Amino acid sequence: MNPVNPDPSAAPSAALSVSGVPEASGVPGASGASAPTVNTFQVDLRGLVDLLSHHLYSSPRVYVRELLQNAVDALTARLAHDPAAPRRIRLTADGTSVVMEDSGIGLTADEVHTLLATIGRSSKRDGLENARQEFLGQFGIGLLACFVVARRIRVVSRSARTPDAPPVEWLAGDDGSYTVRILPHEARPEPGTTVLLEPRPGAEEWTDPERVARLAADFGSLLPHEVTFTGPGVTDRPLTERPAVWDRVHPTPTARRVALAGHCAKVFGFTPLDSIDLDLPVAGVRGIAHVLPDATSPAQRAAHRVYLKGMLLTDRADNLLPDWAFFVRVVLDTDTLRPTASRENLYDDETLAAVREALGGRIRAWLAELAAGDPDRLAAFLSVHHLGVKSMARHDPELFGLMLPWLPFETSDGRLTLDEFARTHSVIHFTRTVEEFRQVAPIAAAHGLGVVNGGYTYDTDLLALLPGIRDGVTLSELDAGAVTAQLDPVDPGQELALAGFLATARTRLDALGCDVALRAYHPVTVPALFLDDRAARHERDRAEAEESADELWSGILGALRGAAPRARLVLNHHNPLVRRIAGITDPELTGTAVESLYGQALLMAQRPLRPADTALLNRAFLGLLEWATHPLEAPAAEAATSQHGATPPPAPHTHEEGDQ
Repeated sequence: MNPVNPDPSAAPSAALSVSGVPEASGVPGASGASAPTVNTFQVDLRGLVDLLSHHLYSSPRVYVRELLQNAVDALTARLAHDPAAPRRIRLTADGTSVVMEDSGIGLTADEVHTLLATIGRSSKRDGLENARQEFLGQFGIGLLACFVVARRIRVVSRSARTPDAPPVEWLAGDDGSYTVRILPHEARPEPGTTVLLEPRPGAEEWTDPERVARLAADFGSLLPHEVTFTGPGVTDRPLTERPAVWDRVHPTPTARRVALAGHCAKVFGFTPLDSIDLDLPVAGVRGIAHVLPDATSPAQRAAHRVYLKGMLLTDRADNLLPDWAFFVRVVLDTDTLRPTASRENLYDDETLAAVREALGGRIRAWLAELAAGDPDRLAAFLSVHHLGVKSMARHDPELFGLMLPWLPFETSDGRLTLDEFARTHSVIHFTRTVEEFRQVAPIAAAHGLGVVNGGYTYDTDLLALLPGIRDGVTLSELDAGAVTAQLDPVDPGQELALAGFLATARTRLDALGCDVALRAYHPVTVPALFLDDRAARHERDRAEAEESADELWSGILGALRGAAPRARLVLNHHNPLVRRIAGITDPELTGTAVESLYGQALLMAQRPLRPADTALLNRAFLGLLEWATHPLEAPAAEAATSQHGATPPPAPHTHEEGDQ
């Protein structure tokens, strides 16, 4: 490519160049070597367009944004030069071409050569730096992005800063060539610029009038200057909607809330539970956060809508809010946050981090306002999004204290707030897993033990804050030993009479790492309770890994063996089935019955089954089937069980209520 020639009459046709730097003569070296020469970079325009369309921009749709951006910046520059200048931006599409016309600053012939045909230069540089903060464009790519859909671009411009200068035409093709010519004054009587795009084969869909109008309205609805659209059957239809919905004056707060809900339904497709104003004048941010009406996963990436000085930057911003604020979707306009090079997302820097923290603070303040003045709306919100509030509160004790009367927890007394639960339980026990809670909840409720399920996300962290907020509350982690200690012991004489049964049961379950205890507890319908804690589970996992490991790892795992507590099967002496099993004298049948109780308790506790547990369940099931089809002789059974003073087992074909 040749350097840009500033004289259009001297070079009616030229190739696009990286810069206008002329070649310089070299200085001969001391050794007599040939003198170096300075050359300009050569740029393949088609390769550059391919880079823009496939690697920088996510979609060809951005060409509409670039047209709007150039027009708005040109008008902004003219208003800085002449505040009384007309304000006109008109977009036209008829299916065969797209035309953008503005009454902006315009260009002279020299500026056309320098600015439109030099990659990396921007009309917002020389002479206009004082207004640069008002411009939308920051990267100087300009009209090149339009080659993503256009095979030819025609620009007709007349400068407002040089009123006597004639209009100039710049005509460029996607092969990298362009022509410049001077036009008569009547070709454009007023200052400004008209850009006409002719689509290249395969890109005609992007010049469809309805699509162009929709894209322009999407990108430019909040632009500071009015933009109109003209197409088949429509003339000068406004595309901008200023002021933004959150800045409009409404007769009543209810009317404003309805208007915001309608805006949310239009933009995001849902009717919000509530809307939160996000007004940060110091940070140059103004917008609204809409609260989702349904629960959503914290892992789901949010899609917020961000405008930069009125131009849509992205509708998929996922780094705008703290992670805990996953229950809102935001629309905002900013003039301080930096865009990425593609202008399709926010650049994650210190400014964005500060804005993110401030927006999070605004959402927290909204919750505090609800708690203080509108408990019904707060309750409706928490019924859907309590998880998000818990996430906030674990890092903010003040917020936790504020939300304490409202946040629900799963407890042994049902679903309650911690505030309600603490009124009846000065000592609050908690479990770290859902499985542990499900093991002990029925027993704890029957015995007046206050237990909170800390196995759900954030609940354990919040429970740890409770003693610092509520005086007189003691927090204690619940383990198998603590639960067993709360259960009523069996009369020593009765337990001694059942020593043989307990010895058989312990022998049968010893290989599984499980002890057996006998207690009397409620509800009576629970025959056995499987209890373990984290230390017991770790020991079981270690032992299982040791059995399947090679010699080296088996030795290492064996060295890690400790005196950790074992799991425990607590048999209920109040349960009729347990009492009948205790009266069986056949050790094999007793062992099979105990294994069945163990398997049933394991399943009720929703514990994962190890291979050994699965084998035990199969063996116990088949053993009981065998016994059912070949029962003991009734007289022998009665004689055998009478010495223990227990009720003999019933015949296989009879079943008493409560046996199951």
